[in-house]
Amino acid sequence: MSPKHSWPDDDVPVCRPDMERQHRAGVPEVILANRKPGDTVLEIVRRFMEHAGRALLSRVPPRLEQRLKEEWSRADVVLDWYPHARAMVVRRADFVVQPNGGRVGVITAGTADIPIAEEAVMLLREMGCEVSTAFDVGVAGLHRLFEPLQRLINEADVDVIIVAAGMDGALPSVVSGLVDVPVIGLPTSVGYGFGGRGHSALLSMLQTCAPGLAVVNIDNGIGAAAVAGLIAMRAARARAGLTRPSQE
Repeated sequence: MSPKHSWPDDDVPVCRPDMERQHRAGVPEVILANRKPGDTVLEIVRRFMEHAGRALLSRVPPRLEQRLKEEWSRADVVLDWYPHARAMVVRRADFVVQPNGGRVGVITAGTADIPIAEEAVMLLREMGCEVSTAFDVGVAGLHRLFEPLQRLINEADVDVIIVAAGMDGALPSVVSGLVDVPVIGLPTSVGYGFGGRGHSALLSMLQTCAPGLAVVNIDNGIGAAAVAGLIAMRAARARAGLTRPSQE
């Protein structure tokens, strides 16, 4: 099926949606909406809905949000809207995400980090992971961390934790030094002055002394979720005594 939109010479398609990415690699494709023309995004969503029954979008501009809601406000379609992240899932009403048994914790240092963390939450849920969250527990009031962290480790028994932090980016190192599961540091572009675009947080996480901390790029909630989700899925299969799923 030829895409509706193409380069001026009509030989090179603008988009080739990867319908089989989750089956092949464990992570569904996410449409980055704010870098594409609205008509192109709508066409990609239509193709995903036709072939896969679901489309995932991140960073949806307000005008495109309205157009998506106008086109897909139907009884046979469900729209899941994540307002902080401006992320959306468009799915057929009969599309069911199969739980994979993976368990992921998502922590933010501050309330301002929630939009990027929520982006990760969206993808993790669409991968089939169980997600537990704890927001606004950063090092400026470190006493706030301990109860939620105990809940994630002892009650939710998470396989991996994503920690989103801006400013000095200290919280992922603190968490990694306290837990026995992998921690993924997610630097956010929250702050002001030197390093206010997330550079200081990124460098702080990269220079950590704590073991077990891996780091993704600034504001890369989708990347953090992809890594965490794959770790959690492998842990779930190990708990169940299952082998690697067939790719056939």
